[in-house]
Amino acid sequence: MPAGGGGEEAWRWIAWTLAPEPGSLRLSGVGRDVTAEKAQAEALRQAEDALRQSQKMEAVGQLTGGIAHDFNNLLAGITGSLELIRTRIGQGRLADVDRYLVAAHGAAKRAAALTHRLLAFSRRQTLDPKPVNINQLIRGMEELIGRTVGPAIRLQVVEAPELWTTLVDPNQLENALLNLCINARDAMPDGGRLTIETRNVSLAAEAAWDRDLPPGEYLLLSVTDTGSGMPPEVVKRAFDPFFTTKPLGVGTGLGLSMIYGFTRQSGGQVRIVSEVGVGTMMKLYLPRHDGRAEPADAAAEAELPQRARQGETVLVIDDEPTVRMLVTDVLRDLGYTAIEAEDGPAGLKVLRSAARISLLVTDVGLPGGMNGRQVADAGRVLRPDLKVLFITGYAETAATGGSLLDAGMQMLTKPFAMDALARKIAAMLEEPPAPAGDRRR
Repeated sequence: MPAGGGGEEAWRWIAWTLAPEPGSLRLSGVGRDVTAEKAQAEALRQAEDALRQSQKMEAVGQLTGGIAHDFNNLLAGITGSLELIRTRIGQGRLADVDRYLVAAHGAAKRAAALTHRLLAFSRRQTLDPKPVNINQLIRGMEELIGRTVGPAIRLQVVEAPELWTTLVDPNQLENALLNLCINARDAMPDGGRLTIETRNVSLAAEAAWDRDLPPGEYLLLSVTDTGSGMPPEVVKRAFDPFFTTKPLGVGTGLGLSMIYGFTRQSGGQVRIVSEVGVGTMMKLYLPRHDGRAEPADAAAEAELPQRARQGETVLVIDDEPTVRMLVTDVLRDLGYTAIEAEDGPAGLKVLRSAARISLLVTDVGLPGGMNGRQVADAGRVLRPDLKVLFITGYAETAATGGSLLDAGMQMLTKPFAMDALARKIAAMLEEPPAPAGDRRR
C-alpha cells in the first residue's frame, strides 16, 4: 500500500493476522509492517544469486582456462609438426618426415583423450555398454597395472567369488581403473601396497540414499592405497575438472572427474574414503546386470576382410568436409563405391533414389533440420534392410549405446582410426540382414 513520507509515496508490505471475535460473526485484524523484513530477504536472495553466479563463473573460468592450456600445447605439437613436414618435403629432406608424423599423431591422440575425458565428466560421451565380468577385466589388466605402478608397490587383487555381471563400457572401465592405479602410485612415492577388490553389495533404502543411488544390487570395485591420503577439503573438490594437487604441468586434473562422469552415466556412483598419512580408498558402485558377460572377440575382429566386394556402395553423410573427404577416400581405396552428402535432406534424397546402398555411414549431429538418427529411421522406411553406422563425437541427440540402437545399427566414436572404420564397415557388411520384426537390440 502507498504511504506518505516526506512528500513521496512508497509501497509498504503489511502482514495481517485475523481472528474471529468471541460470540460474534465479526473478525478482528492486526496489521504489521514487514517492509524491512521483505527488503532484507530480497537483499539476501540477491546476494545468494550473486554468489552462485560468481562461483559458476569461477568454475567456468577454471574449466576453460585448463582446456585452453592443454589444447594450446597439443595444437602447438600438431601445427608445428605439419609445418616442418611441409618444409622438409619442399627441401627434399624426407628422412625427418616420419618423425614429425609420429609427433603430430601422438598429439592428436592426446587431444582425443582430453575431449573424451571432458565428455565423460559432463556425462555426454558415447558409451558402448556390454555385460562385463569385472574379475575377468582385472585379470586381463593385472600385468599392465603391475608394470605401471612399478616394483616398489605391492599389488594385491581380491576377487569376490561368483561376482555379478554389470552393464558397462569395458574400455571406459579399463581407463578408469588404470587412472585410479596411477593416482595411487603417485600417492606412494616411497612404495606401499595397492589393493584392488571386488564385492557384491545389496543397498537397502538408507544405504542407497546415503550414496545417492536407488536401492538395489551393485558391484563394488575398490582401489585402496597406503599413500599420503587427502584432507577433507581436497576430497570435497576431488571430482572438480582441472582441480589437481600435483605440480604445474603434471596431470590435467581431469582423471577423477572423468571417472565420476563415466560412473554416473553408467548408473553408478563414486565415493572417496581417505585419511592423511594413512591412505585412500576409491569405491566405484556399478549396478548389477542380469545376463552373462560377453567374451572378448578382438582377434576375430582383426581378421575380418577389409576389401570391398563387387558392387558394395556406402553413403557417407557428414557436414564436415574434411571428415567426409577422409572417410570417402578410405572407402574408395578399399574398393567401395562412395556417395557423399553434406546434410540430412541431401542424404535422404540419395536414399529415395534407385542407387544401390549397402551401408549408410552418417554423423549424428547434422544441419538441415534432420539429425543422423532421423535420417537412418527414414531410410529404414524406404529400405528396411539398410545397415547404418553412426559416427559421432557427441551423441546426446540420438540413441547411444547398443541397447538403444536397432539391429543392423552400430556406432563409432570420433576421432577414430581409419583401419578401425574399415574393420567396422567390413564386419557390418558381413552380417546378414535383421529379420523383420526384430529391429530392436
